[in-house]
Amino acid sequence: MQNITLLDGGLGQEINKRSSQERSHPLWSVKVMHNEPDIVVRAHADFINAGARVLTLNNYTATPTRMGRYGMGEHFHATHKLAIELLNKAIANTSVARADISIAGCLPPIAASYVASEALGYQQSLDEYSKLIEAQQDGVDLFLVETISNIEEAEAAIDALQAYGKKTHIGFTLADDQVATLRSGEPLAEALAMLTDKQVNAVLINCSFPEVVTKALPQLAASKLTFGAYANGFTSIDKLAPGSTVDVLKARVDLSPEVYAQHAKNWIAGGASIVGGCCEISPQHISHLYQILTAEGYTITKLE
Repeated sequence: MQNITLLDGGLGQEINKRSSQERSHPLWSVKVMHNEPDIVVRAHADFINAGARVLTLNNYTATPTRMGRYGMGEHFHATHKLAIELLNKAIANTSVARADISIAGCLPPIAASYVASEALGYQQSLDEYSKLIEAQQDGVDLFLVETISNIEEAEAAIDALQAYGKKTHIGFTLADDQVATLRSGEPLAEALAMLTDKQVNAVLINCSFPEVVTKALPQLAASKLTFGAYANGFTSIDKLAPGSTVDVLKARVDLSPEVYAQHAKNWIAGGASIVGGCCEISPQHISHLYQILTAEGYTITKLE
């Protein structure tokens, strides 16, 4: 049986739902982290105990653009430092050795999720990704570029990582119409060609419907790149406009841990070697997936 890298689940959404706040903040779980840091520690620990071996920092919205937009620009470095400290605290609170876990820094969309028209230009994106790498690199083992909706922003993230000598694991989010298209309207095939030219380490599909991931599998496999997926559990992201909050989104009721695990098993059967979950995929989902995979003889590993 092959090795499977198991990522954590929808960390930000899990933290946000556990918070005491009545309404979500545009900075999402980063705001919760400053107000209720123990929630972050417990969420990380729950994913570790569930079987995840790649844990991502809770800093998805902590880009210079987003933090400046909401009056927290002066807390940029402190936020990334805090995210690193809390994940290490969570690891120490479990029985899993630090050596068995990969800590992943997060390189998200700079300005907004899902909406490609909000993306900054190449040079501005490159500059901000460089700042994000510098703020995190001393506390992480690798980086995950996540929820990228367009090719230009992906190129900026890849070029920044390669300039710092870092590996490149790139996650695209796909349109909900199941035709293997980035949310920008650009074909996934064009993105994969770019990734091949740049010799990235892995391509991932994240924060997309599980069914959309499955439809994209043949193209991912044909690319000959290492690939994987971590899907979301939202009914739709159509109501999430720039500046709004996740309060406008709803979770699917048909995506139980058992159903999600079957999706992930199908991806693995199609050649995926990296799986996990995104928004609304809980520690319970990851735990069930871990149990199913280990029962079938897979070895669960971190990401090198």
